[in-house]
Amino acid sequence: MDKISALACALLFSSSLLAQHTPAKRVNRTLVTNKIYNVRNDVMTPEKLWELGRVNAEGLSFDGKHLIYGVSNYSFGENKSEKNLFIVPVEGGEAVPFTTEAGAESVVQVTKDGNVIYLYKGQLWLKSLSGGDAQQLTSVEEGLENVKISPDGKHILFSRAVLVKKYHSPDKYPDLAKSNVYIYDNLDYRHWDSFNDGRFNHPFVASYDNGKIGEPIDLLADQPFYSPQAPFGGAEDLAWTPDSKAVLYVSKKKFGKEYAVSTNTDIFRYELASKTTTNLTEGMVGYDTHPLYSPDGQKLAWLSMKTDGYEADKTDLIVFDRKSTQRVNLTAAWDGTVNSFIWSKDGRKLYFTAPTRGTVQLFELEVGQPKKAAGQVKQISEGQFDIGDIVGEVDGALVVSSTTLTRAVEIYLYDLKKKSLRAITKVNDAAFSKIAETKVEGRFTKASDGADLFSWVIYPPNFDPNKKYPTLLFCQGGPQSATTLGYSFRWNFQLMASQGYIVILPNRRGMPGWGVKWNQDISKDWGGQPIRDYLSAVDDLAKEPYVDKARIGAVGASYGGYSVFMLAAVHDGRFKSLISHCGLFDMTSWYGTTEELFFANYDLGGPYWDKANEKTYTDFNPIKHVDKWNTPILIFQGGKDFRVPIGQGLEAFQAAQLKNIKSRLVYLPEENHWVLSGHNAQVWQREFFGWLKETL
Repeated sequence: MDKISALACALLFSSSLLAQHTPAKRVNRTLVTNKIYNVRNDVMTPEKLWELGRVNAEGLSFDGKHLIYGVSNYSFGENKSEKNLFIVPVEGGEAVPFTTEAGAESVVQVTKDGNVIYLYKGQLWLKSLSGGDAQQLTSVEEGLENVKISPDGKHILFSRAVLVKKYHSPDKYPDLAKSNVYIYDNLDYRHWDSFNDGRFNHPFVASYDNGKIGEPIDLLADQPFYSPQAPFGGAEDLAWTPDSKAVLYVSKKKFGKEYAVSTNTDIFRYELASKTTTNLTEGMVGYDTHPLYSPDGQKLAWLSMKTDGYEADKTDLIVFDRKSTQRVNLTAAWDGTVNSFIWSKDGRKLYFTAPTRGTVQLFELEVGQPKKAAGQVKQISEGQFDIGDIVGEVDGALVVSSTTLTRAVEIYLYDLKKKSLRAITKVNDAAFSKIAETKVEGRFTKASDGADLFSWVIYPPNFDPNKKYPTLLFCQGGPQSATTLGYSFRWNFQLMASQGYIVILPNRRGMPGWGVKWNQDISKDWGGQPIRDYLSAVDDLAKEPYVDKARIGAVGASYGGYSVFMLAAVHDGRFKSLISHCGLFDMTSWYGTTEELFFANYDLGGPYWDKANEKTYTDFNPIKHVDKWNTPILIFQGGKDFRVPIGQGLEAFQAAQLKNIKSRLVYLPEENHWVLSGHNAQVWQREFFGWLKETL
């Protein structure tokens, strides 16, 4: 562990994200209105949360002077979101709408002559940054996804789902078109929230002439492989070489059981002229993703994990130099893990984001001669905020997205000399200016093994230390996900605090940002030290006179839900109420029904029939400790959750009911591991807070 003083100094920075800004002029229905915020110092509610605009950066103009960004706004009446694009000067100014059509647009390319090519309803459209009418460029019957246009503008790279295996009965038996049966001979039969219907995402390349597309070539013709990766891969898995002579694509070229137990994705290069394919990451057996060429095209960088099957391994930055033909790990000696990166405009540096000590910050790495650059990582931002995506570099600054626990995503300009953030977008300023602040503080605790354990603590509006407050322990999922200063639209800590609760977010064992070992220590120890970390953190906070020790609850999802199930047996009266969302309850049945087996094999140690893993399926298995359950518990379960399948939540609820423990099941048949529908999310919030009011 690093010295406490380093973070203590960082916590002295007041978040520049919380400064008040003049709201952008409301020029379009997609911008948040001010009608529901007519009472100053109103508290955050589930309804207000979903009325915030959700901002994402789409790109910069070629000269770097304008930002194109998207705003998604949710309609309660229609129970769906509408996304439109906006343009705003990077140096400050009024935001203006760029698209207003119903549907979602995403930027593909901003050209030198000031035009934006964007994807809308599966087709490419072109419109000038200065306005005017949009021109539809393509009319492809099957539609286009994840589009990348070559630098010379003569070719197009895109993806499309292709039927490779006849798993679904109407495909296998065309005369039985009304049947609905799936037939499998191997694993990878379902993933995340859908069964494998035999269609695989494939990359295609074709000639391109101002919207006219030639005969596409399937780069994975007849092969049961994915690119982009399933289920969350996108355009970042595809790239052009700077000379437009080849394309890169990311794929895990494994099938069935081998696919389910491996994380070995590779980066492949396809030559347009010779139609040959080369594996650029041959011999690298973990995740290799996000290929990105330097501005001069002489170097290729990508993100890489070393260990096959370990999805939460340290992520390093690899650079391949074409001149020296060397492939070098630039962050091998650095005790951290990389989130995302971009090249500097001059190609001499890599800027990247990484979790560190309860936040996500900006870092830089001088590339130079690769061997000399190894390990020379420099943190360049510091403060009580998270940095999300790095959009680009403009005149001594970086355009980035950023959040705090009390502010949703906006886009900022980070001045590299002044080390300061300045807001570019101000979509939700009007809304937040009427919402009462919830104070956020960092806190250190001594863990049971003597280690320094950091937590974020969020306090209710108008917090009075002379009063007593009910308190919630939040248990993070992942289990290697970071608890930093991100802003969630469901597990929203500002919302929880606004209902009168103190919330504590421990950075327990398993979270990145505290060194590689701390991150790794949770694997094969799910029910051990991480659970003790939670108890240490909440016990320490409970010493404060303003914590009502008789009204403490524990909540969490996924591994956090598992943690709640484990804590239910070992909390010794600490908690009065528990809430678990899609938590793992029986590790034996979970191993037999989950889909990404590489995760289970690495983090649990392997299958339940191997006696070497006995501790996982006994000591660290919640179902084995139900005899000690005695606390009211609310259980959420998604019907389409194949990561933590439906039986987990149903088993836990049935056990609680049969033990006559006050319990409730909230079953969401159309939701997966998350809750994506706005109306369902409102039900989720009402049940969540209703349960706490009823039991805590």
